[in-house]
Amino acid sequence: MRLLESIDIFPLILTLAAFRIGQLCQQKWKKPIFNPTLIGMMLVIAFLLATGMNTEGYTTGMRKMSWLMTPATICLAIPMYEQFQVLKKSLKAILAGVCAGALSCMLVVAAVGLLLEFEQSILISLLPKSVTTAIGVSLSELFGGMGGVTTAAIIVTGIGGNMMGPTLCKLFGITDPVAQGVAFGTSAHVIGTAKANEISELTGAASSLSLVVAGLLTAAFMPALAGLL
Repeated sequence: MRLLESIDIFPLILTLAAFRIGQLCQQKWKKPIFNPTLIGMMLVIAFLLATGMNTEGYTTGMRKMSWLMTPATICLAIPMYEQFQVLKKSLKAILAGVCAGALSCMLVVAAVGLLLEFEQSILISLLPKSVTTAIGVSLSELFGGMGGVTTAAIIVTGIGGNMMGPTLCKLFGITDPVAQGVAFGTSAHVIGTAKANEISELTGAASSLSLVVAGLLTAAFMPALAGLL
């Protein structure tokens, strides 16, 4: 194990291999539960537990990969640009939907947290659960939250939206591609947007726009809500 820990790129190889296995499982069984991100996470965790590999070494090895998260998120502007004229026609509806979704996400978290008497640091950590990690962790730590808890909440939220989003859209009769995109992007950030892109280019574009606006609105709402808690 010390040999593996001494290889700088081993954490990256492990992560990519686990994600690829997740993709193969999804391609074979085509079920929402076989989400590549979820399977990849479980495989990495199982490997670390089974081998006793130093988690700090794994985190350090993945740091360079983490730097790519922001540019990868920025690349979501490409489908937005390609569908700009269509999105422009529905801009008011998109903004209204994202505003309602972002605010309701935070209010529900605050209400449940207060009802269950969460510690303030935990509650603040959970408030930005529906935005990208880069924005959510920064906001959480700025107002006294814990970055690790926020990261876990964001990942769970994204995977949940990716897995259950299509079923929920059918259940509630959401068939318009723009409306579907707003739902995915506002509630499940980048991971949800990945699923939206699988549905259609327009759905993916609407989701990309929504996750950006949701991040900005969350940053705007966060100070007021954190001050009330």
